[in-house]
Amino acid sequence: MPRDVTARYVDPLAHVWIAAARRIGVAIARTADAYAATDGRGTLAIGEDRTLDADDSLAQMIFHELCHSLVEGPQSFGLRDWGMEPSASGGPDHDWREHACLRTQWILAGRHGLRGVFAPTTEFRAFWDRLAGDVLAEREDRSVQAAIAAVRRADEAPWAPALGEALAASARIAREAAAAARDPDLLWARVLPSPAPHPTRLPARAGDGATCGVCAWRYEQRGAARCRQADGAKLDDTWPACERFERALDCQTCGACCRAAYHSVEVSRRDPVVKKHPGLVVDRTTYLEIARAGDRCAALAGGMFESERATRFRCTIYDDRPKTCRDFTLGSAHCLTARRRVGLSL
Repeated sequence: MPRDVTARYVDPLAHVWIAAARRIGVAIARTADAYAATDGRGTLAIGEDRTLDADDSLAQMIFHELCHSLVEGPQSFGLRDWGMEPSASGGPDHDWREHACLRTQWILAGRHGLRGVFAPTTEFRAFWDRLAGDVLAEREDRSVQAAIAAVRRADEAPWAPALGEALAASARIAREAAAAARDPDLLWARVLPSPAPHPTRLPARAGDGATCGVCAWRYEQRGAARCRQADGAKLDDTWPACERFERALDCQTCGACCRAAYHSVEVSRRDPVVKKHPGLVVDRTTYLEIARAGDRCAALAGGMFESERATRFRCTIYDDRPKTCRDFTLGSAHCLTARRRVGLSL
Protein backbone atom coordinates (compact mmCIF):
# COMPACT_ATOMS: atom_id res chain seq x y z
CA MET A 1 0.00 0.00 0.00
CA PRO A 2 1.52 3.35 -1.02
CA ARG A 3 2.23 5.87 1.68
CA ASP A 4 3.06 9.53 1.85
CA VAL A 5 6.72 10.35 2.56
CA THR A 6 6.67 13.33 4.90
CA ALA A 7 10.37 13.56 5.81
CA ARG A 8 13.71 12.75 4.29
CA TYR A 9 16.91 11.41 5.76
CA VAL A 10 20.09 13.54 5.73
CA ASP A 11 23.49 12.29 6.84
CA PRO A 12 23.89 13.99 10.25
CA LEU A 13 27.43 15.16 9.46
CA ALA A 14 26.19 16.68 6.20
CA HIS A 15 23.42 18.43 8.11
CA VAL A 16 25.94 19.86 10.58
CA TRP A 17 28.26 21.16 7.84
CA ILE A 18 25.56 22.54 5.53
CA ALA A 19 24.30 24.54 8.49
CA ALA A 20 27.84 25.64 9.46
CA ALA A 21 28.57 26.79 5.90
CA ARG A 22 25.34 28.76 5.86
CA ARG A 23 26.27 30.50 9.13
CA ILE A 24 29.68 31.37 7.67
CA GLY A 25 28.02 32.80 4.56
CA VAL A 26 28.15 29.97 2.02
CA ALA A 27 25.17 28.11 0.53
CA ILE A 28 25.81 24.48 -0.49
CA ALA A 29 24.53 23.16 -3.82
CA ARG A 30 25.02 19.70 -5.32
CA THR A 31 26.01 19.41 -8.96
CA ALA A 32 27.00 16.84 -11.55
CA ASP A 33 29.18 19.37 -13.35
CA ALA A 34 31.98 19.95 -10.81
CA TYR A 35 33.87 18.29 -7.99
CA ALA A 36 33.99 21.46 -5.91
CA ALA A 37 33.62 25.08 -7.07
CA THR A 38 32.60 28.45 -5.68
CA ASP A 39 30.94 31.13 -7.78
CA GLY A 40 32.16 34.15 -5.79
CA ARG A 41 28.55 35.03 -5.01
CA GLY A 42 28.01 32.87 -1.94
CA THR A 43 27.45 29.40 -3.41
CA LEU A 44 29.73 26.40 -3.02
CA ALA A 45 28.88 23.62 -5.47
CA ILE A 46 29.89 20.09 -4.46
CA GLY A 47 29.72 17.03 -6.69
CA GLU A 48 26.84 14.63 -6.26
CA ASP A 49 27.43 11.55 -4.13
CA ARG A 50 28.03 9.36 -7.16
CA THR A 51 30.97 11.59 -8.21
CA LEU A 52 32.72 11.33 -4.84
CA ASP A 53 35.10 8.61 -3.71
CA ALA A 54 33.84 5.88 -1.38
CA ASP A 55 35.85 7.32 1.52
CA ASP A 56 34.62 10.87 0.92
CA SER A 57 31.62 12.65 2.42
CA LEU A 58 29.80 15.90 1.86
CA ALA A 59 30.89 17.00 5.34
CA GLN A 60 34.57 16.44 4.55
CA MET A 61 34.21 18.25 1.23
CA ILE A 62 32.63 21.29 2.87
CA PHE A 63 35.23 21.32 5.64
CA HIS A 64 38.05 21.12 3.09
CA GLU A 65 36.65 24.01 1.05
CA LEU A 66 36.20 26.14 4.17
CA CYS A 67 39.86 25.46 4.97
CA HIS A 68 40.67 26.87 1.52
CA SER A 69 38.74 30.01 2.44
CA LEU A 70 40.75 30.25 5.67
CA VAL A 71 44.00 30.12 3.69
CA GLU A 72 42.89 32.72 1.13
CA GLY A 73 41.26 35.09 3.63
CA PRO A 74 37.90 36.90 3.89
CA GLN A 75 38.20 38.45 0.42
CA SER A 76 38.08 34.96 -1.13
CA PHE A 77 34.34 34.69 -0.54
CA GLY A 78 33.87 37.18 -3.39
CA LEU A 79 36.12 35.29 -5.83
CA ARG A 80 35.51 32.24 -7.98
CA ASP A 81 37.12 29.13 -6.48
CA TRP A 82 38.46 31.18 -3.58
CA GLY A 83 40.65 33.11 -6.03
CA MET A 84 42.48 29.95 -7.16
CA GLU A 85 40.94 29.67 -10.63
CA PRO A 86 43.33 29.40 -13.63
CA SER A 87 44.45 32.63 -15.25
CA ALA A 88 45.56 33.61 -18.72
CA SER A 89 49.14 33.79 -17.46
CA GLY A 90 49.26 30.06 -16.89
CA GLY A 91 47.29 29.45 -13.72
CA PRO A 92 47.84 30.13 -10.03
CA ASP A 93 50.66 28.76 -7.88
CA HIS A 94 48.27 26.05 -6.83
CA ASP A 95 50.29 23.42 -4.95
CA TRP A 96 51.50 25.50 -2.01
CA ARG A 97 47.96 26.77 -1.48
CA GLU A 98 46.63 23.20 -1.45
CA HIS A 99 49.40 22.18 0.95
CA ALA A 100 48.51 25.12 3.22
CA CYS A 101 44.87 24.02 3.14
CA LEU A 102 45.80 20.47 4.15
CA ARG A 103 48.07 21.64 6.96
CA THR A 104 45.17 23.75 8.24
CA GLN A 105 42.78 20.83 7.89
CA TRP A 106 45.21 18.55 9.73
CA ILE A 107 45.48 20.91 12.71
CA LEU A 108 41.78 21.77 13.04
CA ALA A 109 40.59 18.18 12.57
CA GLY A 110 43.28 16.92 14.93
CA ARG A 111 41.92 19.03 17.75
CA HIS A 112 38.85 16.76 17.69
CA GLY A 113 40.34 13.39 16.72
CA LEU A 114 38.84 13.62 13.24
CA ARG A 115 41.83 13.30 10.92
CA GLY A 116 40.79 9.82 9.89
CA VAL A 117 37.21 10.87 9.14
CA PHE A 118 38.04 14.17 7.43
CA ALA A 119 41.08 13.07 5.41
CA PRO A 120 41.12 14.39 1.81
CA THR A 121 40.74 11.98 -1.08
CA THR A 122 42.15 14.05 -3.95
CA GLU A 123 45.54 13.59 -5.63
CA PHE A 124 46.98 15.49 -2.65
CA ARG A 125 46.19 12.59 -0.32
CA ALA A 126 49.85 11.49 -0.54
CA PHE A 127 50.92 14.85 0.92
CA TRP A 128 48.36 14.45 3.73
CA ASP A 129 49.61 10.97 4.54
CA ARG A 130 53.14 12.34 5.03
CA LEU A 131 52.01 14.92 7.57
CA ALA A 132 53.08 14.14 11.14
CA GLY A 133 54.13 15.90 14.31
CA ASP A 134 54.54 19.66 14.02
CA VAL A 135 53.25 20.42 10.52
CA LEU A 136 54.08 24.12 11.01
CA ALA A 137 57.73 23.66 11.96
CA GLU A 138 59.31 24.80 8.68
CA ARG A 139 58.58 28.50 8.93
CA GLU A 140 60.42 29.28 5.67
CA ASP A 141 57.88 27.18 3.73
CA ARG A 142 55.27 29.32 2.01
CA SER A 143 52.50 26.81 2.70
CA VAL A 144 53.38 26.81 6.41
CA GLN A 145 53.15 30.60 6.61
CA ALA A 146 49.77 30.52 4.87
CA ALA A 147 48.54 27.74 7.18
CA ILE A 148 49.54 29.69 10.29
CA ALA A 149 47.47 32.64 9.08
CA ALA A 150 44.59 30.27 8.30
CA VAL A 151 44.60 28.63 11.73
CA ARG A 152 44.51 32.06 13.36
CA ARG A 153 41.59 33.09 11.15
CA ALA A 154 39.60 30.08 12.34
CA ASP A 155 39.02 31.98 15.59
CA GLU A 156 37.74 35.06 13.75
CA ALA A 157 34.51 36.01 11.94
CA PRO A 158 32.99 34.84 9.68
CA TRP A 159 34.35 31.37 10.47
CA ALA A 160 34.02 31.54 14.26
CA PRO A 161 32.16 30.20 16.09
CA ALA A 162 30.42 28.10 13.41
CA LEU A 163 33.50 26.19 12.24
CA GLY A 164 34.62 25.17 15.72
CA GLU A 165 31.11 24.21 16.74
CA ALA A 166 30.70 22.06 13.61
CA LEU A 167 33.95 20.23 14.38
CA ALA A 168 32.87 19.63 17.99
CA ALA A 169 29.45 18.36 16.87
CA SER A 170 31.08 16.12 14.27
CA ALA A 171 33.34 14.65 16.94
CA ARG A 172 30.36 13.79 19.15
CA ILE A 173 28.53 12.10 16.28
CA ALA A 174 31.67 10.31 15.07
CA ARG A 175 32.46 8.88 18.49
CA GLU A 176 28.97 7.46 18.85
CA ALA A 177 29.29 5.89 15.40
CA ALA A 178 32.79 4.62 16.20
CA ALA A 179 31.51 2.87 19.33
CA ALA A 180 29.10 0.85 17.17
CA ALA A 181 31.47 0.24 14.26
CA ARG A 182 32.60 -3.36 13.82
CA ASP A 183 34.19 -3.13 10.41
CA PRO A 184 37.80 -1.83 10.51
CA ASP A 185 37.40 -0.58 6.93
CA LEU A 186 34.80 1.98 8.01
CA LEU A 187 36.01 5.53 8.51
CA TRP A 188 34.31 5.53 11.92
CA ALA A 189 36.94 3.03 13.08
CA ARG A 190 39.55 5.77 12.60
CA VAL A 191 38.06 8.25 15.06
CA LEU A 192 40.49 9.15 17.82
CA PRO A 193 39.81 10.71 21.23
CA SER A 194 40.00 14.48 21.29
CA PRO A 195 43.34 15.44 22.84
CA ALA A 196 43.01 16.89 26.33
CA PRO A 197 43.60 20.65 26.53
CA HIS A 198 47.11 21.70 27.41
CA PRO A 199 47.52 22.70 31.09
CA THR A 200 47.72 26.33 29.92
CA ARG A 201 44.30 25.78 28.21
CA LEU A 202 45.92 26.27 24.79
CA PRO A 203 45.26 23.55 22.19
CA ALA A 204 47.32 20.40 22.70
CA ARG A 205 50.00 19.29 20.25
CA ALA A 206 50.84 15.92 18.73
CA GLY A 207 53.05 14.05 21.17
CA ASP A 208 56.58 13.99 19.81
CA GLY A 209 58.48 14.40 23.06
CA ALA A 210 58.76 18.20 22.94
CA THR A 211 58.15 19.96 26.26
CA CYS A 212 57.43 23.46 27.48
CA GLY A 213 60.96 23.55 28.86
CA VAL A 214 62.50 23.84 25.39
CA CYS A 215 59.90 26.16 23.84
CA ALA A 216 61.07 29.50 22.47
CA TRP A 217 58.18 31.25 24.26
CA ARG A 218 59.24 30.08 27.73
CA TYR A 219 60.77 32.77 29.92
CA GLU A 220 61.53 33.28 33.58
CA GLN A 221 60.18 35.93 35.88
CA ARG A 222 60.69 36.08 39.64
CA GLY A 223 62.12 32.60 39.66
CA ALA A 224 59.17 31.02 37.87
CA ALA A 225 58.93 29.65 34.34
CA ARG A 226 56.20 31.36 32.33
CA CYS A 227 54.68 31.22 28.83
CA ARG A 228 54.35 34.20 26.51
CA GLN A 229 51.76 32.37 24.43
CA ALA A 230 49.57 31.96 27.54
CA ASP A 231 49.80 35.60 28.60
CA GLY A 232 52.53 34.95 31.13
CA ALA A 233 50.92 31.98 32.87
CA LYS A 234 53.24 29.83 34.98
CA LEU A 235 54.29 26.55 33.44
CA ASP A 236 56.08 23.34 34.30
CA ASP A 237 59.09 22.58 32.12
CA THR A 238 58.07 18.92 31.96
CA TRP A 239 54.66 19.59 30.42
CA PRO A 240 54.28 18.31 26.85
CA ALA A 241 54.39 21.17 24.36
CA CYS A 242 51.19 22.86 23.18
CA GLU A 243 50.09 23.62 19.61
CA ARG A 244 51.94 26.96 19.66
CA PHE A 245 55.29 25.38 20.49
CA GLU A 246 58.36 26.65 18.65
CA ARG A 247 61.70 25.04 19.40
CA ALA A 248 63.92 27.92 18.33
CA LEU A 249 63.69 31.37 16.79
CA ASP A 250 66.01 32.48 14.02
CA CYS A 251 66.03 36.16 13.03
CA GLN A 252 67.23 35.27 9.55
CA THR A 253 64.13 33.17 8.85
CA CYS A 254 61.85 35.80 10.37
CA GLY A 255 62.64 39.48 9.83
CA ALA A 256 59.22 40.33 11.28
CA CYS A 257 60.37 43.30 13.33
CA CYS A 258 62.09 44.76 10.25
CA ARG A 259 59.12 44.51 7.90
CA ALA A 260 55.32 44.61 8.04
CA ALA A 261 55.02 44.08 11.81
CA TYR A 262 56.17 47.62 12.58
CA HIS A 263 55.98 50.66 10.34
CA SER A 264 58.59 52.97 11.83
CA VAL A 265 61.99 52.72 13.51
CA GLU A 266 62.77 56.01 15.19
CA VAL A 267 66.38 56.95 15.89
CA SER A 268 67.91 59.67 17.99
CA ARG A 269 69.93 62.38 16.29
CA ARG A 270 73.00 61.16 18.19
CA ASP A 271 72.67 57.56 17.05
CA PRO A 272 75.82 56.59 15.05
CA VAL A 273 73.66 55.31 12.19
CA VAL A 274 72.75 58.91 11.33
CA LYS A 275 76.32 59.72 10.27
CA LYS A 276 77.31 56.28 9.04
CA HIS A 277 74.27 55.73 6.80
CA PRO A 278 72.66 59.13 6.13
CA GLY A 279 70.94 57.79 3.01
CA LEU A 280 68.87 55.48 5.18
CA VAL A 281 67.72 58.18 7.59
CA VAL A 282 64.60 60.27 6.96
CA ASP A 283 64.17 63.58 8.80
CA ARG A 284 60.52 64.07 9.82
CA THR A 285 61.35 67.47 11.40
CA THR A 286 60.30 66.43 14.90
CA TYR A 287 62.00 63.03 14.72
CA LEU A 288 64.26 60.85 12.59
CA GLU A 289 63.42 57.38 11.32
CA ILE A 290 64.93 54.67 9.16
CA ALA A 291 63.71 54.76 5.55
CA ARG A 292 61.21 52.19 4.36
CA ALA A 293 61.08 50.26 1.10
CA GLY A 294 57.42 49.41 0.85
CA ASP A 295 56.43 47.57 4.03
CA ARG A 296 59.98 46.83 5.15
CA CYS A 297 63.10 48.57 6.39
CA ALA A 298 65.23 49.80 3.51
CA ALA A 299 68.24 48.05 5.06
CA LEU A 300 66.55 44.64 5.07
CA ALA A 301 67.51 42.14 2.35
CA GLY A 302 66.19 38.65 1.59
CA GLY A 303 62.87 37.04 2.37
CA MET A 304 61.88 36.42 -1.24
CA PHE A 305 60.19 33.17 -2.18
CA GLU A 306 62.24 30.82 -4.33
CA SER A 307 60.75 27.37 -5.02
CA GLU A 308 58.13 28.22 -2.39
CA ARG A 309 60.70 28.77 0.36
CA ALA A 310 61.71 32.15 1.70
CA THR A 311 65.35 33.12 1.35
CA ARG A 312 67.11 34.14 4.55
CA PHE A 313 66.77 37.71 5.75
CA ARG A 314 69.77 39.88 6.56
CA CYS A 315 70.37 43.42 7.73
CA THR A 316 72.75 45.22 5.38
CA ILE A 317 73.85 47.59 8.18
CA TYR A 318 73.76 45.05 11.01
CA ASP A 319 77.00 46.19 12.69
CA ASP A 320 75.78 49.80 12.59
CA ARG A 321 72.07 49.18 13.27
CA PRO A 322 70.30 51.77 15.44
CA LYS A 323 69.86 51.39 19.19
CA THR A 324 66.14 50.66 18.71
CA CYS A 325 67.08 47.54 16.77
CA ARG A 326 69.88 46.56 19.18
CA ASP A 327 67.44 46.71 22.10
CA PHE A 328 64.86 44.48 20.39
CA THR A 329 65.01 41.15 22.24
CA LEU A 330 64.63 37.79 20.54
CA GLY A 331 61.80 35.86 22.20
CA SER A 332 60.34 38.94 23.90
CA ALA A 333 56.66 39.92 23.98
CA HIS A 334 57.36 42.39 21.14
CA CYS A 335 59.03 39.61 19.18
CA LEU A 336 55.93 37.39 19.54
CA THR A 337 53.68 40.29 18.52
CA ALA A 338 55.79 40.93 15.44
CA ARG A 339 55.80 37.28 14.40
CA ARG A 340 52.05 37.03 14.84
CA ARG A 341 51.51 40.14 12.72
CA VAL A 342 53.42 38.67 9.77
CA GLY A 343 51.99 35.16 10.20
CA LEU A 344 55.00 33.29 11.57
CA SER A 345 53.61 32.35 14.99
CA LEU A 346 50.23 31.22 16.21
